[in-house]
Amino acid sequence: MNFHYDYLIVGAGLFGATFAYYARLAGKRCLVIDKRPHAGGNVYCENIEGINVHKYGAHIFHTSDKKVWDFVNSIVEFNRYTNSPIANYKGKLYNLPFNMNTFYQIWGVTTPAEAIAKIEIQKAEAIARMKADGVNKPRNLEEQALILIGRDIYEILIKGYTEKQWGRKCT
Repeated sequence: MNFHYDYLIVGAGLFGATFAYYARLAGKRCLVIDKRPHAGGNVYCENIEGINVHKYGAHIFHTSDKKVWDFVNSIVEFNRYTNSPIANYKGKLYNLPFNMNTFYQIWGVTTPAEAIAKIEIQKAEAIARMKADGVNKPRNLEEQALILIGRDIYEILIKGYTEKQWGRKCT
């Protein structure tokens, strides 16, 4: 038996499946192959006792493009979801990713210019400390973070998370 295909698509994840979908709409014949026994790539769900279980991790789809949102929902209905993580630092909750509300909680500032000024002061302090140690480039994650975002944001939002991930204090 001899089959003719216009396209051979390797991988049935989001890109491969979307390409095959559009090619088929254009009247093309596609052969889609994948090492896994299912389509969808990492967004595949298994139905276990009536519950869709994310086999490869949580699926969170973000877009502000209505055309893209309408397209994906024409194939499968997505739930509206806003990922709103928070950081708990010494019993106080902070928004992540950090934003003006976070800066207001930390410093009491109400404008981006005020927040930038606070960050710039702390960045300069970190650079001065490194130079006093005879160092021109960051030697570790902490020093890199301090020259990018300053001490307060690093201590409150980054350091504790990093310590939890590694199970020990960062030095």
